[in-house]
Amino acid sequence: MVVSHSAQLAAGVVELAAQMAPDVVLVPAGGMDDGGLGTSLEKVMSALGMADAGDGAVVLTDLGSAVMTAESALEFLGNPEKVCLADAPLVEGTVAAAVAAQAGASVDVVCKAAETALDPSGAAADGPPAAGDPAAKGAGTDVVGGCESDGADTGGEVAAVLTLINPMGLHARPAAALAGKLGAMDVEIEINGVDGQSVMMLMTLGAAQGTELAVSATGPDAQRAVDLVRSEVEAGFGET
Repeated sequence: MVVSHSAQLAAGVVELAAQMAPDVVLVPAGGMDDGGLGTSLEKVMSALGMADAGDGAVVLTDLGSAVMTAESALEFLGNPEKVCLADAPLVEGTVAAAVAAQAGASVDVVCKAAETALDPSGAAADGPPAAGDPAAKGAGTDVVGGCESDGADTGGEVAAVLTLINPMGLHARPAAALAGKLGAMDVEIEINGVDGQSVMMLMTLGAAQGTELAVSATGPDAQRAVDLVRSEVEAGFGET
């Protein structure tokens, strides 16, 4: 749910996120009841009722009084356990949360996705070394056809270098699709040094057509994750 002082802003953020998460319920709650700027407790409570009809809801806000209005609405509703008020940037957080929800993540995971949308020291920083880093080339790693791999069964790294062929490169839609699918896997994966499970981090790469993507992954689903990235890239994300 998006709470903003502006009805147009809330609706616009929801429209943007919906392009990347078509199956997620996204509810705007912006502006006053008379259409003016501000936040309406009634609007927020009504939107919360719609958003919390399923498995839970994550609330994102723009400015200080919007936070207070959302907090008041939650208090009136008895602070439902299935609702999370995220401390996150409105646009980036909403997009990241929507992508995580599209992948079937729980409310807690969706909320965390929003709050770490612009945090480069999140999962990617604690994950495996970026492909191409000498530290990523550990003992027992074989190089086969441009893909370094010792397989998921041994818990080692799986890596590949891939070239973007679609005309628009890794823009918002393919970044969201990739992050959403990878987010559902048990894997730590980096693409050009950023968290492959974060749509915002992937978008910060600005990877255009012809860009090489260095992919490295560890964990039970490492091979499956790298295979997924390869298939999507080689298919041009369905855009070629």
